Amino acid sequence: MSAPAHGDGHRWEYEGYDPGQERLREALCTLGNGYFATRGAAPEAVAGPAHYPGTYRAGCYNRLTSRVAGHTVENEDMVNLPNWLPLRFRVREPGDGAAGPWLSPDDAEVLAYRQSLDLAGGTLTRRMRLRDGAGRVLGVRQQRLVHLVDPHLAALRTEFTAENWAGTLEVESALDGDVRNEGVERYRALRGGHLTGWRTGETPRGVLWLECRTRSSGVRVALAARTRSSAPDPEPVRARTAERAVAQTLNVPLAEGRTVAVDKVVALHTSLDAAVSDLVYACDCRVCDAPQFERLRATHRAAWARLWRRAELTAPGEPGRLLRLHLFHVLQTLSPHTAELDVGVPARGLHGEAYRGHVFWDELFVLPYLNLHLPEVSRALLLYRYRRLPRAVQSAVAAGRRGALYPWQSGSDGREETQRLHLNPRSGRWLPDHSHLQHHVGSAVAYNVWHYGRTTGDLGFLHGPGAEMLLQIARLWGDAAVWDGALGRYRIRGVLGPDEYHDAYPGAARPGIDDNAYTNVTAAWVLARALELLRELPEPRRGELAEHLALDGEETRRWEEVSRKLYVPWHRGVISQFEGYGDLAELDWAAYRERYGEFRRLDRVLEAEGDSVNRYQASKQADVLMLGYLFPPDRLAALFRRLGYRMDDELWRATVDYYLRRTSHGSTLSSVVHAWVLARARRPDSWAFCREALLGDAADLQGGTTPEGIHLGAMAGTLDLVQRGLTGLEADGDGEGLRLDPAPLPQLSPFDVSVRYRGHWGVRLRLQGRRLEVAVPASAEAPLPLTVAGRAYAVAPGSSLVVDLPAA
Repeated sequence: MSAPAHGDGHRWEYEGYDPGQERLREALCTLGNGYFATRGAAPEAVAGPAHYPGTYRAGCYNRLTSRVAGHTVENEDMVNLPNWLPLRFRVREPGDGAAGPWLSPDDAEVLAYRQSLDLAGGTLTRRMRLRDGAGRVLGVRQQRLVHLVDPHLAALRTEFTAENWAGTLEVESALDGDVRNEGVERYRALRGGHLTGWRTGETPRGVLWLECRTRSSGVRVALAARTRSSAPDPEPVRARTAERAVAQTLNVPLAEGRTVAVDKVVALHTSLDAAVSDLVYACDCRVCDAPQFERLRATHRAAWARLWRRAELTAPGEPGRLLRLHLFHVLQTLSPHTAELDVGVPARGLHGEAYRGHVFWDELFVLPYLNLHLPEVSRALLLYRYRRLPRAVQSAVAAGRRGALYPWQSGSDGREETQRLHLNPRSGRWLPDHSHLQHHVGSAVAYNVWHYGRTTGDLGFLHGPGAEMLLQIARLWGDAAVWDGALGRYRIRGVLGPDEYHDAYPGAARPGIDDNAYTNVTAAWVLARALELLRELPEPRRGELAEHLALDGEETRRWEEVSRKLYVPWHRGVISQFEGYGDLAELDWAAYRERYGEFRRLDRVLEAEGDSVNRYQASKQADVLMLGYLFPPDRLAALFRRLGYRMDDELWRATVDYYLRRTSHGSTLSSVVHAWVLARARRPDSWAFCREALLGDAADLQGGTTPEGIHLGAMAGTLDLVQRGLTGLEADGDGEGLRLDPAPLPQLSPFDVSVRYRGHWGVRLRLQGRRLEVAVPASAEAPLPLTVAGRAYAVAPGSSLVVDLPAA
């Protein structure tokens, strides 16, 4: 295993300047604090083929309409906000003081170049040596941060060293509001100008400011910047304002061999913020009151150290280094500051514009990790769904259903944001998009509601907002299920499964497929959990919900029946992905690999040939096998028994083998799920998928997708693969404590994780080979109940337990 960057477990480094790799590096070197994030673009860079500066505030969206392929389409995007980074420099010639060309790696001779992302301290450092046409060598060291204590602050320090000359360096610091959403090539035909109403200026204290708003959503945005030089005799600062940008010019005297620093501190506010009315005033006060760069950096690093302690995870070698990179990006996208915001889990982080910043089902892969480290963040992310429950109910009504129909893609207000057309880059054709039929997203919301409540013991949430969501999602499935007398079963028709390739039967006039196994089994699980929760609720709360939702005994009796009689299709001794899947043609995978090499988006390949993936037994990603990701073997078997079907290890292994041979892994989530499932079904084969999941973004295995934004679900999924998948950790019992059933991989041994389970903070799990150690920190809590491979223990706070596991 080798990632295309070096450094130890605390640093992620790139050596040399490569314009062709800049956008990938910018995404992987993004810095954020949960409130906003900025891509790792060079401060002197402008948007173009090699570079794409981008700053994104969590939850800031705007809607535009475009004309594409003869259709008017509407899209809501996470907005690329004004660029706070700009800082460029050039040498002023001696004598007449004429300015030379602006210096950058693209325009000067690069003698040395290195970027270093400090994962431990949350800073990005760039070092370079540039030589201009006159032979002058300028050393530049830049360090930036997006502050983890004050979520509205960011800072950039630039240190200049004149190595073989002396003179004056002109430095221009700016705020640039002339930005668009243009970070994804296939969206270029769509409108991307989300900002309007720019105003710029300079305060009496020499602070630059810029204000604008989003075109349709009307979100006001303001930034302010304070730029200072450490030069002993700096020349006066000159300011220049324009409609969409504002800049200051500093003439900095440089002595040969001496280093001078220029510090830029920036504040960002939007009208989405609480307790702020005058945005420019708030930004001006924040940057003027901000301490010097050294102090900002010190408090920032201290906050990161505290956060790392709450989310400790160590593993050996290159896998451990990649896991730490993934953890860094999860923590800076969904930090403790996220708990104060009305935001969901952006599938591509705050790192780029792919998927338009929308919220999908990726929280299914993210919240299980957060539940055991930052449960307050999990709660906030679920409240994002709760606030949009009325919209989900309206969507169900519009579809002729009762209950809550959550959107496949969600943005600002919870309406369905899935595009109705998508571009196939291989053929250049715009095609209908039926992804909105992935109604299983509601089951993902319900799954997270249930497991958050059970893991954390937060009955206030589970019995409050959580119960309302769970019951309304159950109501949808109860209403969607249709009785088939010939089968003697209930069926759910006209949906899409997680596979996403099959959006219709071959030659069918209507989109959707019937009886997707994943959809039906998870719907049965939701109905069963809703009934269980109803039984557990205090009678007054149960009565409130029954009155509020008009829920009666007849409806709950139907839920009970549907939860036991939903249809699961089978063929040739394995679970069918959907009814009729086994009747589809087999694809000649070898021939396609010979023709195209490694390919992941089979749907695009076939469409470009005039064919359709709907005709074949071929899956984009895990679909049926997702069931093995969500449910441990004993619980999956129990779920099938409830439905009246047999499920044992032999049947499950046959199903796993069947779909392994028919999956193209066109999603980063697929390798996570397969690694998880194979760790128990076919352990020797698990590591190949685990390795792919670890390298997915670092090596951009999907072929150009990571520069558009990291895959947050896959990153969190690798963390949870270690935390829960390889330890067999279950923490969702009612007072049962932690259950552990380890399935170690040699390539990830030994590893350590620490988890927070209710009142026990920092419970340490160390797995080395077949030996498990559990250490419980000292506290006033009762002993931690623990079950390991079926044996019960109780570990007192301040003590540890070592268990030798039985052979696999």
